[in-house]
Amino acid sequence: MGHQIGASVVEVPVRVKLPFLWGRAVFKKDFWPRINLIVGPNGSGKTLLAEAVASQFAGHGYSVKFLRADHDRVGAEGEAFAILQTNADVRGRIQTVLSDMFGKAIVFKQGAEGSYVPVVVNRAWNVEYDLKEVECHGLKEIITLLVALYANTGNTCLIFDEPELHLHPQFQQFFADELRRVSSRHPRRMYFLITHSPFFIDLRFAEELTGVIVCHTNREPTHIDSLDKKDAELFRRFLPRFNTYHKQFFFSDNQIFVEGYTDQQLFTQLLPYVGAGRGMAGTGIIDVGGKDELGVFCKVCALLGTNSRIITDLDALFSGKLRDVFCADPRTEQWLSKQYEKQLPFYQSIFSAKELSHPVTLEKLIVRLERYLSAIGSELCKTEAPAVSDENLALLIEKLFALQQKHGNAENIDTFKTVVLQGVGLCENALKDFLSPKLSASLSPVKNLFALILAGAAAAGVFILP
Repeated sequence: MGHQIGASVVEVPVRVKLPFLWGRAVFKKDFWPRINLIVGPNGSGKTLLAEAVASQFAGHGYSVKFLRADHDRVGAEGEAFAILQTNADVRGRIQTVLSDMFGKAIVFKQGAEGSYVPVVVNRAWNVEYDLKEVECHGLKEIITLLVALYANTGNTCLIFDEPELHLHPQFQQFFADELRRVSSRHPRRMYFLITHSPFFIDLRFAEELTGVIVCHTNREPTHIDSLDKKDAELFRRFLPRFNTYHKQFFFSDNQIFVEGYTDQQLFTQLLPYVGAGRGMAGTGIIDVGGKDELGVFCKVCALLGTNSRIITDLDALFSGKLRDVFCADPRTEQWLSKQYEKQLPFYQSIFSAKELSHPVTLEKLIVRLERYLSAIGSELCKTEAPAVSDENLALLIEKLFALQQKHGNAENIDTFKTVVLQGVGLCENALKDFLSPKLSASLSPVKNLFALILAGAAAAGVFILP
C-alpha cells in the first residue's frame, strides 16, 4: 500500500513510458491527492496513462476499479443494477437522488423467469416502465456513476473514464459535488477522472492543482508537484473567479488568453487569418477580465506545462502581476542566457561594470527602459506643443502635458511611459533633432531594449502588442 503522507495525500511512485506517444520521455509522479483529474486534448494518451497508473497503484496494494467509457458502460450498467437489487443502502441513496432530481424512483420487480427487472416509477404521472429499455442514457449514466461511487467499499482506487458521457452539465456538476462529499468521508480511497468537461475541473483550494495531470500531443504529461507559498496565495485569491469558460485551457495546448471581451472579439475574428503552421486547430480566445488575471493564467499554464499564449497591451510592461510572472519565468531566463554573448556589447553600453557583475534579467532590462522613457518624457514636457512643427511630435507632447496636468510625478505612471515609448516609434527622427544630445543618443538603446524585452516575454508565451 502507498505511504500515507496525510489525510489528503498519499505517496505512490508512478513511472510511465509510452514511447509511441512521448518518445523517450517518462511520466513521473510520486504524491497523489484523493481526487485526481487527467485532462488534455483527444489523442494525447489520457486513458492509456490512466491504465498504467491503475496498474502501478494495484502493484502498491490498491484494489482498483476502472469504469471505462462508451461501449464498456453496458457491462457497468448491468453491474450497477445488480448492486441496486442487493444493496439496500446504495439503493436508498440512489432513490433519494432520483426523487430529488426527477421525481422518480426505482423498484425491482420479479420477471417471468424469476430474475429481477429495474423499473422506474414516475411519481408525477403514477406510471411505471422498464429502466433498461425505455429510460434515457443520461439517467442510466448518473445511476451507473453513483452506484460505483456509493458502493466503492472494497475498491480503494476508483477510475472514471469520461464520466460526462450523456450527462447534462447540471448533472456533471452534481456528480463532481457528490464525489467531493464522498471522498471527504473516506480519506484512504483514491479517485481518478479522465475528462473533457470543464464541469469536472472542480478546484476550490490551491493545493488541488497538484491533482491535475495535463496530457499533451506528442509529449509526456505534465503536472504540478507542489506550490510555494507565494503561488498558493495567488491561486487562493483567484480560484473563486475561475469559471467554467476559463477552464477550456485544460483541454487544449493552443488556447490564447486576452484581457477583456473586446480583445476576445477582435482576435477571434483575426484567428482564421493566422497561418496554419502556428497550430490553430483547437485554439480558442479566452478573455479573463483583467491584466492581473492574465498574470495568474500565465503562471498556472507555466506550472502545468501547457503551451497556452497571452496577448496583452503595451502597459503590461510597466506594472502588474503579468510582468512579475513573465519576468520570473524560467523560459525567459533561458532565452536571455542564450542571448548574453551576442548582446554583451549592447549591455556594456547601457549598464555599468558593477551592474553587469549581476545577471541581466528581463526585469533589469525593463527598469532601464523605464529610466530612459521617464527622462525623455520629462524633457518633452518642458516645451510648449505649439512650438513644434512635426505633427506627430506635437501630438506626443500634448498627450504628455495632459498626463502631467492630471497626475503628480506623471513620468512614473504606466500610461506616461507607454505614450513615450509609442512616441519613440512614431517620431524617432523628429525626436533626434528636438531632444538634447544625451537623450537623443538614448533613442537607439530604447528601441533595442524594447525589441529584446518583447522577445524575452514571447519566450514565456506572452505577446505584447507594440
